Amino acid sequence: MAKRPPTPPNPPATAKPRDRAAALFRRLFTETDEDRAHEEELDPPRPFIEHFIDLRDCIVRCALAWVAAMLAIAPFAPKVIALLQLPLRSAGLEGKVSVQGLEVGTGFSVFMTTMLWGGTILALPALFYFIARFVFPGLKRHERNLILFTLGAGLTLFVGGVWLCFSFTLRLALEALMALNAWMNVPTEILRADAYIGFVLKILLAFGLAFQFPLVLLALGWLGIVSAASLRAHRGMAIIAIFVVAMFLTPPDPLSQIVMAVPMCVLYELTIWLVRLRERLAATPE
Repeated sequence: MAKRPPTPPNPPATAKPRDRAAALFRRLFTETDEDRAHEEELDPPRPFIEHFIDLRDCIVRCALAWVAAMLAIAPFAPKVIALLQLPLRSAGLEGKVSVQGLEVGTGFSVFMTTMLWGGTILALPALFYFIARFVFPGLKRHERNLILFTLGAGLTLFVGGVWLCFSFTLRLALEALMALNAWMNVPTEILRADAYIGFVLKILLAFGLAFQFPLVLLALGWLGIVSAASLRAHRGMAIIAIFVVAMFLTPPDPLSQIVMAVPMCVLYELTIWLVRLRERLAATPE
């Protein structure tokens, strides 16, 4: 069995916080001489056919995991639909507005939508695991650490965006839209089930993906494509762009736009700080 490269020693406890942070940064996300010396031992060259077989196995396992997840979520489809109707209750519309199927195949359409989306979300951990098993042997230690950090941060931001949307934005959007309908003398008492479920899922996905924007900027800053100074100099344009994107991704009411845009602006400021920290740590002498 190949030996693991020795881990650089931890800095002494009396070291300054900045020096300790720089040492931790280098240990996790930079390539050391020990890594280069043991690279061949950790990932020996293999014939192309072996990589092709591994790719085939990865695709088959991902497909089986996806199908299994969709079958596992199928019995809980009615509970998922009931969960997606909670924003109506929190908006005070329960009893005033009902979600109904207006076509013969509505139930089947909603069931398949629930299986597809729910199965995909449920299968994500297994998909990431099988893909990592295929990709990681060809990556260096610091590259694996960077990917794991990116996946963890991306998942956290996605869940945070979905939670914010489900807890606050959908309620505000439904209240505003129903009030607008009443003001326009077109009060709505029945919502098509397939249209309502599609509306909720699209808004949830939009929030989850929008919260990945700071992660993209952080990755560009990590690669040296953008700098903290350039992000700071274009802060005004970035805020305007964030509000424009939020306007297109949210329902047509200002409250939803603000609920999406304000956290994104805060994350933009946090990204500037992280990119600046990365630049300072990378410039710190060993």
